[in-house]
Amino acid sequence: MAKVGIKDIARIANVSLATVSRTLRTPDLVSEETRLRVLNAVAESGYKPNRMGMNLRTQRSGNIMVIIPDITNPFNSGIIRAIEHEAQQHGYAVLLGDTQSNPERERQYVDLVEAGQADGLLYFSGRNPFTINPDRPIKDQLPAMVNSNEELDLEGISKVIVDNEGASKEAVNHLIDLGHRRIAAITGPLSTVSTQRRLEGYREALTEAGITVDDKLICEGNYQVESGIELTERLLQFKQRPTAIFCFNDDMAIGAVNVLNKNDYRVPEDMSVIGFDDILYSKVIQPALTTVAQPVEDIGRQCIQALIAQMNDKTLEPTYLKLPLELVIRDSTGPAPS
Repeated sequence: MAKVGIKDIARIANVSLATVSRTLRTPDLVSEETRLRVLNAVAESGYKPNRMGMNLRTQRSGNIMVIIPDITNPFNSGIIRAIEHEAQQHGYAVLLGDTQSNPERERQYVDLVEAGQADGLLYFSGRNPFTINPDRPIKDQLPAMVNSNEELDLEGISKVIVDNEGASKEAVNHLIDLGHRRIAAITGPLSTVSTQRRLEGYREALTEAGITVDDKLICEGNYQVESGIELTERLLQFKQRPTAIFCFNDDMAIGAVNVLNKNDYRVPEDMSVIGFDDILYSKVIQPALTTVAQPVEDIGRQCIQALIAQMNDKTLEPTYLKLPLELVIRDSTGPAPS
C-alpha cells in the first residue's frame, strides 16, 4: 500500500498544503470547520506526520527553497552553486525547484514552503505565485523570501537585482564608439523584466547618440541558443544588414557567432557580436565573446545573507540591492566595416 502523504490529506480535505501543515502544527490558527476536515482526513487515511524534516524544538526545517525557471541555463546554475556554498556555511540545506517557467510548478513549490518544508524562499521569477489580500500587510502573508533576477512586482519584499538597463546601455555605447550604426538586438522574452530593462538601455544608447531606433532590428528571442541561431539567420536576409548584434544573453550570442561562422562572415571584421552574462563558454568560443559579466557569486551570496537575516528577524525592513555589472571586451567586437 502506498504511503499516505500530506498531499493526500490536502486532496481529501479539499484544502491547500499550507492549511494542512498549519492545522497539524498550530491548530489554533485555523477555523474549527477546517480543523475538523483536516483531522477527519488524517483519521480516514491513517496518515502519520513525518517529523524528521522538522526540528521539534525550533519548528524549523533547516531548508531553504530556491525556485528558478531553468536549471539547464549556465547562468542559473552558477548562481545556484554560489547559493549552495553560502547556505552550507550557515547550516542550511538547499531544496531546488526547477519550474521550467511553468506557473503551476511555481505555485506547487511555493505550497511546499508555506507547508513548512522550508524556512525561507529565494524566488528567481517575475511572476507572482501568491494570492495577496490587499487589505492586509504583504509581509504578514508571505514566507521569508528574497526575489532576484526577474524583478517581482510586489512591494514589501527584499530584492537583489542587477543594473540591466545601465549595462545594456554601456554595451551598445561600446558598439557605437566602434562606429556601428545599424545595431540589431536579439532580446529575451519581452514579458520578462530583464528583457524590458535591457531593451530600455539599448534604446537609450541609440537615441542619445542620435541614431534612429529601427524596430525591424529588434528580434524577440527566448534566451536559448536556438533562437540566437534562428534570428541571426533572419537578420542576414535583410537587404541592409546590421553590422553588429547585441544578444541579451550569451547562449543566444553563441548561436549568433555559430551562424556567422558557418556563413563565412568574419567576426568581428564583418559583424560584431556582444552577449550578456559571461558564462564559461563565452571565453572559449572562437572568437572569444565580448559580454556583460554578471556577478553570479555575489548575487547568490547577497540573496542568502538577506534571506537569513529576514528569517532570524521578521521585523526587519525589506532590502533593495542593485548590483553593478561589468562590460568585458574580448575578440568578438571591432570597428564597423566601411
